[in-house]
Amino acid sequence: MVIGVHTPEFAFEKHFVNVGKQLGLLGVDYPVVIDNDYGIWRAFGNRAWPAFHFVGADGRVRHHVFGERDYDQSERLIQKLLSEATGEEIAGDLVAVAGEGPQAAADKQNLRSPESYVGYALGRTFVSPGGVNEDAPTLYQAVQALSLNRWSLAGIWTIGSEFATLNDPSGSISYRFHSRDLHLVLAPAVQGQGIRFRVKIDGAPPGVDHGFDTDPEGWGNVQDGRMYQLVRQRGSVEDRTFQIEFFDAGVRAYAFTFG
Repeated sequence: MVIGVHTPEFAFEKHFVNVGKQLGLLGVDYPVVIDNDYGIWRAFGNRAWPAFHFVGADGRVRHHVFGERDYDQSERLIQKLLSEATGEEIAGDLVAVAGEGPQAAADKQNLRSPESYVGYALGRTFVSPGGVNEDAPTLYQAVQALSLNRWSLAGIWTIGSEFATLNDPSGSISYRFHSRDLHLVLAPAVQGQGIRFRVKIDGAPPGVDHGFDTDPEGWGNVQDGRMYQLVRQRGSVEDRTFQIEFFDAGVRAYAFTFG
């Protein structure tokens, strides 16, 4: 039996409707517990998303895996535990799973950009002139020559502890990164509000390097709170400058992740 536990990182991930919608889109058909108070997270000593805990038929926790790794070893352990429970030999073939789009495994050999938070509580690499003005609408200016893993804002934004909100109908975020994939967790301030955006890489449309949530010209739309894959480089991976420009007020930007 598989039981999922959803422990949210951001506030919009606590809402049952949002979680249920994403489970449906992902094709998840096993039970999922909503762990909004982190009770299960703490009880199992979790320290990363995802975390896997393997429980034998005797009720004892037999193994833990933290993070995206050791899938073959995990499947071998499941086979072993099933054999113990049934007393029968379990077929030893391994299932080959190839994730697509945002579900694809990270290109770890070319991954030199870390998860970066936009809110001031955990944000560390913001370099717009003047720095962060906490919880107040502020006109920020872009930095034209960003160093690796530094980012800036342009336009009037309110940077809160968890996310930054665009106050005007026009604004942008730039980030200098080194990875195959670039993702950004985004949400509309009003559920169901569509927010148009356009992505550029080194000042040009992404073309074949567009992500799952953008077209070759870089256009996309924020409809729900979730992680958006904005760049998937098809060729060699090198330092690039990413920019996302929004054309409607109200977008909330939470965190960059890379793969």
